[in-house]
Amino acid sequence: QVQLVESGGGSVQPGGSLRLSCAASGGNFSFNWMGWYRQAPGKQRELVAGITRGGSTNYATSVEGRYTISRDNAKNTVNLHMNSLKPEDTAVYYCKAEGLDFALGYTSYWGQGTQVTVSS
Repeated sequence: QVQLVESGGGSVQPGGSLRLSCAASGGNFSFNWMGWYRQAPGKQRELVAGITRGGSTNYATSVEGRYTISRDNAKNTVNLHMNSLKPEDTAVYYCKAEGLDFALGYTSYWGQGTQVTVSS
């Protein structure tokens, strides 16, 4: 029922900016935690940034100071503002949401991923 749909990916030059959005639909509950992961070829998927229902955030060291995560609890939407992008930021970015599902218990949901490419 619950689906997460990412948008905003694309190609940018180093130093550029990009905003990713993730919209949840099909559910009737809010998520305790929402965040973004990324995965580059040959590497493990890594947590980029996360935000709790109350607005507490955490970031990977590699993106600290360059990325900003935010959410709209009413719309079950999470955004990732990416600034000063570097080639090493190139990856598929995945939205993830966690919450207590009435039928499944505490459940994690994943988006389909959106490609971010940073190159000159």
